[in-house]
Amino acid sequence: MRRHDREITDRAELLQIMKKAQVCHLALNDEDGFPYILPLNFGVEERDGKIILHFHSALEGRKLELMARDNRASFEMDTKHCLQYFPDKGYCTYAYESVIGKGRLHLVPEEEKHASLSCLMDHYHPGQNAYFNPAAIPRTAVYCLEVESMTGKRKKPKPEQ
Repeated sequence: MRRHDREITDRAELLQIMKKAQVCHLALNDEDGFPYILPLNFGVEERDGKIILHFHSALEGRKLELMARDNRASFEMDTKHCLQYFPDKGYCTYAYESVIGKGRLHLVPEEEKHASLSCLMDHYHPGQNAYFNPAAIPRTAVYCLEVESMTGKRKKPKPEQ
Protein backbone atom coordinates (compact mmCIF):
# COMPACT_ATOMS: atom_id res chain seq x y z
CA MET A 1 0.00 0.00 0.00
CA ARG A 2 1.43 3.34 -1.04
CA ARG A 3 -0.14 5.47 1.73
CA HIS A 4 0.78 3.59 4.89
CA ASP A 5 -0.58 6.48 6.96
CA ARG A 6 -4.08 5.50 5.77
CA GLU A 7 -3.67 1.74 6.12
CA ILE A 8 -5.93 -0.13 8.54
CA THR A 9 -4.32 -3.28 9.89
CA ASP A 10 -6.44 -3.99 12.97
CA ARG A 11 -8.67 -6.97 12.19
CA ALA A 12 -11.48 -5.72 14.45
CA GLU A 13 -11.52 -2.37 12.61
CA LEU A 14 -11.60 -4.12 9.24
CA LEU A 15 -14.52 -6.25 10.41
CA GLN A 16 -16.39 -3.15 11.61
CA ILE A 17 -15.99 -1.51 8.19
CA MET A 18 -17.30 -4.68 6.56
CA LYS A 19 -20.30 -4.69 8.88
CA LYS A 20 -21.11 -1.06 8.00
CA ALA A 21 -20.83 -1.52 4.22
CA GLN A 22 -24.05 -1.95 2.26
CA VAL A 23 -22.65 -3.51 -0.94
CA CYS A 24 -19.84 -5.93 -1.65
CA HIS A 25 -18.28 -5.75 -5.10
CA LEU A 26 -17.20 -9.24 -6.06
CA ALA A 27 -14.72 -9.78 -8.92
CA LEU A 28 -14.57 -13.12 -10.72
CA ASN A 29 -12.30 -14.25 -13.54
CA ASP A 30 -14.10 -14.50 -16.88
CA GLU A 31 -13.25 -16.72 -19.85
CA ASP A 32 -11.21 -14.00 -21.57
CA GLY A 33 -9.13 -13.09 -18.54
CA PHE A 34 -11.12 -9.95 -17.72
CA PRO A 35 -12.51 -9.31 -14.26
CA TYR A 36 -16.29 -9.72 -14.03
CA ILE A 37 -17.45 -7.42 -11.22
CA LEU A 38 -20.79 -7.63 -9.45
CA PRO A 39 -22.36 -5.47 -6.76
CA LEU A 40 -23.94 -7.88 -4.26
CA ASN A 41 -25.85 -7.89 -1.02
CA PHE A 42 -23.92 -9.86 1.54
CA GLY A 43 -23.59 -11.04 5.09
CA VAL A 44 -20.38 -11.23 7.10
CA GLU A 45 -19.46 -13.42 10.03
CA GLU A 46 -16.42 -14.46 11.97
CA ARG A 47 -16.31 -18.22 12.48
CA ASP A 48 -13.46 -20.19 14.01
CA GLY A 49 -11.15 -17.20 13.54
CA LYS A 50 -12.03 -16.87 9.85
CA ILE A 51 -14.05 -14.16 8.15
CA ILE A 52 -16.77 -15.53 5.90
CA LEU A 53 -18.80 -13.51 3.38
CA HIS A 54 -22.25 -14.88 2.45
CA PHE A 55 -23.98 -14.25 -0.90
CA HIS A 56 -27.07 -15.47 -2.74
CA SER A 57 -28.41 -15.48 -6.28
CA ALA A 58 -30.55 -17.35 -8.75
CA LEU A 59 -29.71 -21.01 -9.30
CA GLU A 60 -28.19 -20.29 -12.71
CA GLY A 61 -26.37 -17.50 -14.46
CA ARG A 62 -23.01 -16.17 -15.48
CA LYS A 63 -21.58 -15.71 -11.99
CA LEU A 64 -22.27 -19.34 -11.08
CA GLU A 65 -20.72 -20.50 -14.35
CA LEU A 66 -17.60 -18.43 -13.67
CA MET A 67 -17.41 -19.68 -10.07
CA ALA A 68 -17.57 -23.28 -11.30
CA ARG A 69 -14.65 -22.62 -13.67
CA ASP A 70 -12.51 -20.73 -11.14
CA ASN A 71 -13.54 -20.21 -7.54
CA ARG A 72 -10.93 -17.51 -6.84
CA ALA A 73 -12.47 -14.10 -6.22
CA SER A 74 -11.58 -10.64 -5.01
CA PHE A 75 -13.90 -8.29 -3.17
CA GLU A 76 -14.20 -4.63 -2.26
CA MET A 77 -16.53 -2.75 0.05
CA ASP A 78 -16.52 0.81 1.26
CA THR A 79 -18.39 3.17 3.55
CA LYS A 80 -18.26 6.60 5.26
CA HIS A 81 -18.30 8.43 1.93
CA CYS A 82 -17.78 12.17 2.19
CA LEU A 83 -17.14 14.38 -0.83
CA GLN A 84 -15.42 17.61 0.17
CA TYR A 85 -14.96 20.63 -2.06
CA PHE A 86 -13.03 23.74 -1.08
CA PRO A 87 -13.86 26.20 -3.89
CA ASP A 88 -11.57 28.95 -2.62
CA LYS A 89 -8.59 26.62 -3.05
CA GLY A 90 -9.91 24.78 -6.11
CA TYR A 91 -9.50 21.56 -4.15
CA CYS A 92 -11.76 18.52 -4.05
CA THR A 93 -11.22 15.33 -2.06
CA TYR A 94 -13.15 12.31 -0.88
CA ALA A 95 -13.11 10.67 2.54
CA TYR A 96 -13.93 6.96 2.93
CA GLU A 97 -13.17 3.66 4.60
CA SER A 98 -12.63 0.56 2.46
CA VAL A 99 -11.65 -3.07 2.64
CA ILE A 100 -10.36 -5.15 -0.26
CA GLY A 101 -9.43 -8.80 -0.16
CA LYS A 102 -9.50 -12.17 -1.78
CA GLY A 103 -10.56 -15.71 -1.14
CA ARG A 104 -12.26 -18.72 -2.64
CA LEU A 105 -15.96 -19.16 -3.21
CA HIS A 106 -17.90 -22.33 -2.55
CA LEU A 107 -21.54 -23.27 -2.81
CA VAL A 108 -23.27 -23.81 0.50
CA PRO A 109 -24.86 -27.26 0.95
CA GLU A 110 -28.67 -27.31 1.12
CA GLU A 111 -28.70 -28.05 4.86
CA GLU A 112 -26.56 -24.95 5.60
CA LYS A 113 -28.40 -22.47 3.38
CA HIS A 114 -30.81 -21.28 6.08
CA ALA A 115 -27.97 -20.26 8.43
CA SER A 116 -26.10 -18.52 5.62
CA LEU A 117 -29.18 -16.60 4.49
CA SER A 118 -29.91 -15.67 8.11
CA CYS A 119 -26.42 -14.14 8.32
CA LEU A 120 -27.13 -12.17 5.17
CA MET A 121 -30.47 -10.94 6.55
CA ASP A 122 -28.83 -9.98 9.84
CA HIS A 123 -26.40 -7.73 7.99
CA TYR A 124 -29.28 -5.53 6.84
CA HIS A 125 -31.59 -6.06 9.84
CA PRO A 126 -29.17 -6.48 12.78
CA GLY A 127 -30.54 -8.21 15.84
CA GLN A 128 -34.07 -8.46 14.40
CA ASN A 129 -34.00 -12.14 13.40
CA ALA A 130 -35.66 -10.93 10.18
CA TYR A 131 -38.03 -13.40 8.55
CA PHE A 132 -37.50 -14.70 5.04
CA ASN A 133 -39.73 -17.23 3.34
CA PRO A 134 -38.15 -20.70 3.63
CA ALA A 135 -39.88 -21.68 0.38
CA ALA A 136 -37.24 -19.57 -1.41
CA ILE A 137 -34.33 -21.66 -0.11
CA PRO A 138 -34.48 -24.47 -2.71
CA ARG A 139 -34.79 -21.82 -5.47
CA THR A 140 -31.74 -19.90 -4.24
CA ALA A 141 -28.04 -20.46 -4.79
CA VAL A 142 -26.10 -19.61 -1.65
CA TYR A 143 -22.34 -19.31 -1.64
CA CYS A 144 -19.61 -18.15 0.71
CA LEU A 145 -16.19 -16.64 0.37
CA GLU A 146 -13.65 -17.49 3.04
CA VAL A 147 -11.37 -14.46 3.26
CA GLU A 148 -7.73 -15.45 2.75
CA SER A 149 -6.30 -11.94 2.93
CA MET A 150 -7.54 -8.38 3.17
CA THR A 151 -6.36 -4.83 3.62
CA GLY A 152 -8.12 -1.67 4.66
CA LYS A 153 -7.73 2.01 4.04
CA ARG A 154 -9.20 5.12 5.62
CA LYS A 155 -9.10 8.71 4.47
CA LYS A 156 -10.55 11.00 7.10
CA PRO A 157 -12.46 14.15 6.16
CA LYS A 158 -10.36 17.30 6.11
CA PRO A 159 -11.34 20.00 8.59
CA GLU A 160 -13.53 22.73 7.10
CA GLN A 161 -11.43 25.74 6.25
